Amino acid sequence: MDVSFLGGPQPQLGVGVVAPFDFALDRELWRWVPDDVSLHLTRTPFVPVEVGLDLARLVSEHETLHAAVQALHAVSPQVIAYVCTSGSFVAGVAGERAMCAVMTRAGAVPALTTSGALVEALRETGARRVAVVTPYTKSVTDSLEDFLGEAGITVTGRAYLGLTRHIWKVSYRDVVDMARAAAVGAADALFLSCTNLPTYDVIPQLEAELRMPVFSANQVTMWAALRAIGADAVGPYQALLDPVARRGPAAMSGPGAVPGPATVPGPGGGTPDGPPRADPGAAALAVPPAPPDTEWDDGLDPPPRLPEGPAPRPPG
Repeated sequence: MDVSFLGGPQPQLGVGVVAPFDFALDRELWRWVPDDVSLHLTRTPFVPVEVGLDLARLVSEHETLHAAVQALHAVSPQVIAYVCTSGSFVAGVAGERAMCAVMTRAGAVPALTTSGALVEALRETGARRVAVVTPYTKSVTDSLEDFLGEAGITVTGRAYLGLTRHIWKVSYRDVVDMARAAAVGAADALFLSCTNLPTYDVIPQLEAELRMPVFSANQVTMWAALRAIGADAVGPYQALLDPVARRGPAAMSGPGAVPGPATVPGPGGGTPDGPPRADPGAAALAVPPAPPDTEWDDGLDPPPRLPEGPAPRPPG
């Protein structure tokens, strides 16, 4: 059969993606991408280190980024995105800018990071106060708060899981439970941190419930990368992507609006023993995750599920 009349493949725009070696949500990235854009992914080299500040520094070393971008150069992407939240905030605002400069020099195209895209998204929507959800340990979550503070963003509440591995196995229910716990005080937006945390399908639900824009690490990265090449990210009723959604329930949370009381999961994270209890004063919670559906397969003990306590961090 002669198919020459089809004229060959349609032209494609390319987004180069540098991801950490343990990134497992390639499919989630693609869900924000329109049909005329291709993602070209490469990963940083494996290092035998658990998720934490040390790993964040190792996967964001300038030599590592330079080599990864050079590997992508052969397929001629129009923009390079470093898809790692902790790796791009661990060295602060100046460190994030230096990473972008290194990648731009290596690839001769514009470059961005997840943390830089987050700041861009918050400024785009006028959000200056943000509630934060992370799967990280306390120290990594603290580092994110420090980065946002440098960028002029105030963290109003936060919840975190304390995980050091297998973050991509966290359930949507646990993400929602953490979001409810973090969204206390007068937040302008909620941020779901970590590119390995599944978030795509919970964003519209949380925006409708919490009445504020909800951003996730993968969402803001794809939004910024696509905008850099003149394309639009796609997604169901998400305030960052859809002006109509921004004028809807998410727009009803003005600077003085306060969401309803947070629900605090009982033992097991997303599966409390009884009805959730109100805890409107909790500004910083360590939320224990639900047990994974599969056995730990790396021969190591699972991460401890130790609540850090509800007290907010002292200044300084």
